[in-house]
Amino acid sequence: MTKRPELRAAVCSVVFLLCFCIAERTILAASSATSPLVKAKQEAEARGYIFVPSHEEIIAAAKKEGKLHVLGSLSPSTYKQMINAFKKRYPFITEVYVEEITGTDTPQRFLLELKAGKITQWDAFDMAPDYYAEYLPYLKKFDILGMATQRVLAIPPPMVDPKNFNVVSIASSLHVVGYNKKLISEDKVPNRWEDFLKPVFKGKKFMVDIRPQGFAALAAGLGEKWAMDYAAKITAQEPVWVRGQSRPLSTMIAGEQELLHLAYYHSCMRSSKKDPSGSLSCKIIEPVPARLQEFAALASSGAHPYSALLWLEFQSSPEGQNLIDEYEPLNSSIYAADSALAKITQGKKLSVNNWETLHNTSRWQQMVFKTFGFPRAEEGNK
Repeated sequence: MTKRPELRAAVCSVVFLLCFCIAERTILAASSATSPLVKAKQEAEARGYIFVPSHEEIIAAAKKEGKLHVLGSLSPSTYKQMINAFKKRYPFITEVYVEEITGTDTPQRFLLELKAGKITQWDAFDMAPDYYAEYLPYLKKFDILGMATQRVLAIPPPMVDPKNFNVVSIASSLHVVGYNKKLISEDKVPNRWEDFLKPVFKGKKFMVDIRPQGFAALAAGLGEKWAMDYAAKITAQEPVWVRGQSRPLSTMIAGEQELLHLAYYHSCMRSSKKDPSGSLSCKIIEPVPARLQEFAALASSGAHPYSALLWLEFQSSPEGQNLIDEYEPLNSSIYAADSALAKITQGKKLSVNNWETLHNTSRWQQMVFKTFGFPRAEEGNK
């Protein structure tokens, strides 16, 4: 009789322990089911996207593929170095072929072939911003943004399209004032974009590129109305209309013109370094017009999607961005923490044609071009 209370107590202890273990497992299971990775995967799949929960799984799938075919718009010298570094990091991808896509007609032809189902050899390709929306139905639907946010992929989330989730902007471009410091002193060079509207700059005193990418960047930050009004006032200044950057920059080096409005920063700095006279300078003024570029995505028909994911990640990595800075100076991403452009623009007011405004680019450029009065590049600046 005296043992029954002890037995009863022992049984109660065992039952309590079992209940505690069951409750603990239930809590852990519930916690696991609602973990950020699981939740992100569920949300991605609900939207029709593929979410890979670990980098190891991506590598394992890429090992089975072992190949990568890319169509890109960086320079061959940059890609040569990128391929070597990429293969060193992932030696199991034994075949890496990258072909450069150039010009304005080539992307349009590529898009037509993509729509016709003739593009099957490429795993990843660059998207021309003028036709951005038209590419989207033909892209592999990996949730790159989700995987970047959850650190499955080491890609800075701002480099990924926040609306479509599967496009990465590898690079950026800034617009500045190019000038010949032997023709115009530093104190007279515009400090604001509105300074170009001063009477002293009227009548063939500065050059303007008729492809208004910089105006679209200004519209993104300062508003469409401001940009169109500014374009009209610039037109009233009777500038020298030009097309492209190389010829106008050479013209300034030769001492034939003193100012280039909204010059491409990377082009201006490259020409400045090659200028034997030391006359060409490039001035950053705020708000700094900037635009995203080099839009890379995976083809839905690509045979090596996981190798392509690693390629996009590598291009976005500090190593990839450093290679861009080395071989295509000042074309890296403003969103890559240690890139040259991120350092240059730190603390400055920017006017960025970014993911939120990108869809307006073509319309804005057409509006500005119409405001210009459809000018033609003047003879000698074609």
